[in-house]
Amino acid sequence: MVTKQEFTRRRQKLMEMMDSNSIAILTAAPEQTRNRDINYPYRQDSDFFYLTGFAEPEAVLVLVPGRDHGEYIMFCRDRNIEREIWDGYRAGPEGAIQKYGADDSFPIDDIDEILPGLLEGRDRVYYAMGKNLTFDRHLMEWVNTIRGRSRSGAIPPGEFVDLDHLLHELRLFKSVAEQKIMRTAGEISSRAHCRAMKICKPGMYEYQLQAEIEHEFAMAGARFPAYGSIVGGGENGCILHYVENSAKLKDGDLVLIDAGCELQHYAADITRTFPVNGKYTPEQKAIYDIVLEAQLAGIGACVKGNHWDEPHQMTVKVITEGLLNLGLLQGELNELIETQSYRDFYMHRAGHWLGMDVHDVGDYKVHDEWRLLEKGMVMTVEPGIYISPDNTNVDKRWRGIGIRIEDDVLITAKGPEVMTSGVPKTTEDIERLMAE
Repeated sequence: MVTKQEFTRRRQKLMEMMDSNSIAILTAAPEQTRNRDINYPYRQDSDFFYLTGFAEPEAVLVLVPGRDHGEYIMFCRDRNIEREIWDGYRAGPEGAIQKYGADDSFPIDDIDEILPGLLEGRDRVYYAMGKNLTFDRHLMEWVNTIRGRSRSGAIPPGEFVDLDHLLHELRLFKSVAEQKIMRTAGEISSRAHCRAMKICKPGMYEYQLQAEIEHEFAMAGARFPAYGSIVGGGENGCILHYVENSAKLKDGDLVLIDAGCELQHYAADITRTFPVNGKYTPEQKAIYDIVLEAQLAGIGACVKGNHWDEPHQMTVKVITEGLLNLGLLQGELNELIETQSYRDFYMHRAGHWLGMDVHDVGDYKVHDEWRLLEKGMVMTVEPGIYISPDNTNVDKRWRGIGIRIEDDVLITAKGPEVMTSGVPKTTEDIERLMAE
């Protein structure tokens, strides 16, 4: 669990990166309507939660380095017994101070009266413009009001600076507490994938495997998946972001499952591809072994000091060479890589940052150069081969095979740590588990 002290350190680090006489403003995620008067389950904006741990909507965080009356200010919903009977408990301004460590807190309804005074005279405003269009308009109205009083001595803010660059650089490096949560999320998600392998059989539906996986998440305390679970049987495994999960699983087909839980606002992200009947065909095994070799090579390149693109290039080389050896590509290896001929079968990158968001924040390039991997970063490694059922350039026996293998990798001083190693990924180990 992330402690109140760690949230304090995060805010302090951010304020140390800000210029003097500046202010930072963040808004909570708005509630989203599902249909009529029903909302989707609420999930706090990751940036807002990263700095506060506060999980309610209708809130605004303000950071003012050096402010005499307190640097950390929260605007949130006031306590309301009647609304709390319907919608659940609220912290209120008092709770924002007592439970979440705010130096000062006010009802959100008072923001029009208070925030303009905090903005006035600031040289720089750190704010992520465009994330909350309604609040953007309010903010510009407050600034224009200050400008309208300039003849009487009011000084509007000097400039606006995108907050994301500073904040997302902080989020890219995971603390010891964050790493511990992500390991646990990886362990829970690994058990869920093992559960799916054990229970899978021909005649089941994709959504039934999804239910088994998400049941395992919830029973372990991870109430929600980190993203829409992908369960693609047969040729559905060739659809990268397949989410219908409605088809019947057929004897002789593979099923590709890309699913991970969210635990305490941190994501896991695992993909495994296994045979519905528990036994790979020779063609499925041939493709699978190439993908696995590529993934292991990619993980091996997740070393401090390597650049971000290196794991991807390792997977490209292995996959291209494997497809060439099987006759699915023709030509010379280096030329096939140079012309990206492999993209007919491997059309995505090998991974992404992982953290509070499944596709987490953080720059992949710095000054137009791939950034170097550093201790505390977490990334996925997820190569794949997808042979479209409509690809008439290959023999029919290969068509409709879609395979991806994905794990979560922490960069450490000693080398890559696979945080999701609890689920098997060799064909032999998967077949053995499914046969139990």
